[in-house]
Amino acid sequence: MNDTGLVVAIKNVKKSFGNNVVLDGINLDVSKGEVVVICGRSGSGKSTLLRCIDQLETVDSGEIRAAGHLMGFKELNAKIVPLKDASVAIQQRDIGMVFQNFNLFPHVSVLENIMIAPTRILKRKKDEVEKEALALLERVGLPDKKNAYPRQLSGGQQQRIAIARALAMKPKLMLFDEPTSALDPEMISEVLDVMVDLSKAGMTMIVVTHEMGFARAAADRVILMHDAKIVEDATPKDFFENPKSEHTRLFLSKILQH
Repeated sequence: MNDTGLVVAIKNVKKSFGNNVVLDGINLDVSKGEVVVICGRSGSGKSTLLRCIDQLETVDSGEIRAAGHLMGFKELNAKIVPLKDASVAIQQRDIGMVFQNFNLFPHVSVLENIMIAPTRILKRKKDEVEKEALALLERVGLPDKKNAYPRQLSGGQQQRIAIARALAMKPKLMLFDEPTSALDPEMISEVLDVMVDLSKAGMTMIVVTHEMGFARAAADRVILMHDAKIVEDATPKDFFENPKSEHTRLFLSKILQH
């Protein structure tokens, strides 16, 4: 993004849906290679923040710089000008997004799911992309599923394919929106293991999740959102052992009981 090493710089971002304020002056920096976990109760603004970073939602005010882009805008003659959808789509290529529901294309194979974006959007050669896609399948532990269709896979397998598909675009930033919340308990660890490996490989990641084990194991920072604001931003050790916010203490007392 610049020589400061920031991949994400969010400044005073505000977003409302009607009278419902969902982001109330959010400030957040994420450095290259950093893994930031965002947690908080439902409705606190976590998923909306991710969607604003990736321009699936537009902000009401403030700015988001991510993966080298002023998201949704360009600077022209000392003015900030909104981008058309096609230009926003070019910005989005540098950001990988993994959702709760895997959003795979049901009518094509696993291998084709991974290859579609690099070949159609980036116009890359099919044989090069196929080689990389097979390596990604190996990376997520599913090399034997290349010819399978999504309906033939478990939820955990589908989510690992969704991660591989996002990685196929070689993103500078990965966003995960509760990637394990739709999975059966026994499938959660296989997805989290892939995400831990990504973090060890130096991928910059922002992860919305309630999986506190992942936060302890892989996060550089853990953030709590409450009522549209960031109320805690700490190392995992301080977050779990010495939280500053009363909201964090209450959140942990509830979630760690389960």
